[in-house]
Amino acid sequence: MVIETIQARGITDERVLEAMRTVPRHLFVPEEEREYAYGDFPLPIGFGQTISQPYIVALMTELLELKPGDKVLEVGTGSGYQAAVLASIPGVEVYSIEIIPELAQSAKERLERLGYRVHCKQGDGYYGWPEHAPFDAIIVTAAPDHVPPPLIDQLAEGGRMVIPVGPPGGYQTLWKFVKEEGGELKAYNMGGVAFVPLTGPGVEEHQHEGGMEWPIP
Repeated sequence: MVIETIQARGITDERVLEAMRTVPRHLFVPEEEREYAYGDFPLPIGFGQTISQPYIVALMTELLELKPGDKVLEVGTGSGYQAAVLASIPGVEVYSIEIIPELAQSAKERLERLGYRVHCKQGDGYYGWPEHAPFDAIIVTAAPDHVPPPLIDQLAEGGRMVIPVGPPGGYQTLWKFVKEEGGELKAYNMGGVAFVPLTGPGVEEHQHEGGMEWPIP
C-alpha cells in the first residue's frame, strides 16, 4: 500500500511513511470491510461516516509539517485511524474530538487497546478544544462549508491547519492554512477532495457567519 499508493504519488516524509507502514489499518475498519482495508479508497465505519483513503491520510499528515514537541488537534476521530497515524509521529501530542458518541467511545477504546497515546473527547469539534489550545497543528477530517473561527483562534502563531472546505454532498477543496505572526492566515489550495460533511450544532448555527465562506478567495 505504502509503495504503490503513497510513495508513488509523492509523499516523501519518512516519518509519515513509517507511520503508514506500521499502523494496522484493518483494525480500524469493521470486520466485514477488512479484506478491503489496504485499498486506496475510503470505507464506511457506520453512522454515515468513513475512514479516509490511505493516500489522503498520508497527504494531510505530511501537510501538517509536524515536529517533535508539537501539539496537534484532530476534529473527527472516526474509527481512530488518523489519530493513530498522528500519534505514531515521534514527539507529537495528539488531541482528538468526535461528535458521535458511539464512535468516540469505540475509537477511544481501540486506541487504548492498541497502545496509541491520544487524548480523546466526545463533543462538537467546530469549537475545538480550548482548554488545551493553542495547537501547533489542526487537522479536520470532515468538511464544513466555512473555516470555523474557533479553530483559527486556537491555532498557534506559526501553526498549520489542514481542512477540507466546501458544500456538503459533493467535492470540496483541501486547504492548508499557516498562521503567520500577528494572526494573519496564508492559504494554500491543495486540490479537490470528497469528505463527509462536518456535522453538529456549531457548523449548523454558524454557516456563513464570521468564518471564511465557500469559496475562499
